[in-house]
Amino acid sequence: MVALHPYEQNYSLKILIKMLNKVSDLAGPGISTYEEVKKVLPTDYKALQSPMRRMKALYMIKDFIEKGLAEKLNLQMVQVPLIVRKDSGVNDYLDRDGSRTPVEFPAGLGLKKRLEAQVVQAATKWKRMALAQFECEVGEGINTDMRAVRKDYFLDHDHSSYVDQWDWEKRVEEKDRNLQYLKDAVNDIWSVIRDAGKVVQEKFPELKDDRYPDFPEKLEFFHAEDILKMYPDLPRKQRETKLIQEHPAVFIVGIGKVLHDGYPHEMRAADYDDWITPTITKEGDQYYGLNGDILVWNPVTKRRHELSSMGIRVTKETLKLQLEIADQLDYLELPYHQAIMNDEIPLSIGGGIGQARTYMYLLRTAHLGEVTVSIWPDELKKICEEKNINILE
Repeated sequence: MVALHPYEQNYSLKILIKMLNKVSDLAGPGISTYEEVKKVLPTDYKALQSPMRRMKALYMIKDFIEKGLAEKLNLQMVQVPLIVRKDSGVNDYLDRDGSRTPVEFPAGLGLKKRLEAQVVQAATKWKRMALAQFECEVGEGINTDMRAVRKDYFLDHDHSSYVDQWDWEKRVEEKDRNLQYLKDAVNDIWSVIRDAGKVVQEKFPELKDDRYPDFPEKLEFFHAEDILKMYPDLPRKQRETKLIQEHPAVFIVGIGKVLHDGYPHEMRAADYDDWITPTITKEGDQYYGLNGDILVWNPVTKRRHELSSMGIRVTKETLKLQLEIADQLDYLELPYHQAIMNDEIPLSIGGGIGQARTYMYLLRTAHLGEVTVSIWPDELKKICEEKNINILE
């Protein structure tokens, strides 16, 4: 049985009291002020490609990565929903503080009671249920060209309300639910992303610019506890920044459970990734979590750059425990959660790889808007114009 940290025993109260300074960045992504965005974006930027040539390179990357993931992880591309029923419990709430909620609307003209629908924020939960729908065997999985809307993001250089991901999921057995299996999957994903960068540079030689180093051959793995020990006085994002300045491609393991300073590295939703399972003991300390993030150093923006969040998924035991920590046990009545509790959907591993984020990294752009079309506030557009950054609308 996993022991609960005192913080976790009274999570819902303490989140209001303690997460004010050091942990102010635990949930909400983005920079949060346009004054800071202006400081972050480069002042001497010149795009390496025209918008049309960039699109040609982008679709080459997209095709390469989808085929590479299929081969490395044994995945089949399948259709994915843009909208789901609200009462299904399938939508992704991204974290557990309630700060990011989905777009909702009634659907079904002519029905006595219209369907309460939501636009997906990610296909995380749907994918696990879809493994059964597509009759995947152990070791087989699915990949999707997922599109979503996240209305509660601060819109900066690498966050948009329009989101595209390779949302993938693979069926596993109980014996696969371990840290090494997770690391093997992460390494496979990184090899596909890195190789995509190399291949596109061969086809589009202007992308190989002396100002930017080659893509790292390998990822390095760090547990969130390790990073806390390295930088005990820094908030999470600053810890990550310090880390990847020295290690430009990393996977941070164990995101969600409270660390030894009394706070989680970052809040994570309680009902998909398993962040509560004990894994290793290091220097007498117990480490937890079968999930994590791929982060890289972006040499254009000179900032941390998140490419993927992934993990081995909850069992019915860890689901219940994590929902208890998050004060969300009422979720157990929803169809998705009932399916897990009743062993109706398989054990799995899965994740989301940000498509636009990956294009931005591999094509050496300064802004997400150079590789994706979305809506952008006037303040941001003005900053981009001043910085010689042409964003798409």
